Amino acid sequence: QVQVVESGGGLVQAGGSLRLSCAASGRTFSSNAMAWFRQAPGKEREFVATISWSGIAVIYADSVKGRFTISRDNGGNTVYLQMNSLKPEDTAVYYCATKRTRWGSTDAEDYDYWGQGTQVTVSS
Repeated sequence: QVQVVESGGGLVQAGGSLRLSCAASGRTFSSNAMAWFRQAPGKEREFVATISWSGIAVIYADSVKGRFTISRDNGGNTVYLQMNSLKPEDTAVYYCATKRTRWGSTDAEDYDYWGQGTQVTVSS
C-alpha cells in the first residue's frame, strides 16, 4: 500500500509564495508519475500539474502556467509544487496523487493513491 502525505500549506497574501511537499512511500516511487490537484469550496476537483517518473515531462493547467513549478526528488521519494504569484483564486485544498505508470495525465480518475490534502489560503 502506498501512502501519500502532503505538507506546506498555509495562509499567504496575494502575490506571495508557498512550496508544497508530498512524501510518498513505496519502492516504486521513482517509476510512478505524480500530480497535484486542488479543490476549492463548492467546486469540482481540478488538475494543477503532473510530472513523469523521470521528471522530464511536466504538464500544467493553464490557470497556473508560469506561476507554479512541479518537481521531484526520487532519492527522497518527494514531489514539490512551488507556487509563486499566488492569487485568491488559488485558495483550495491541494491534493497529491500518484499513478502506477510512468507518464502523468490530467484526469483524476487515472490516479491510484491520494493524500489527505493540505489547505492553501490566499488573502487579497
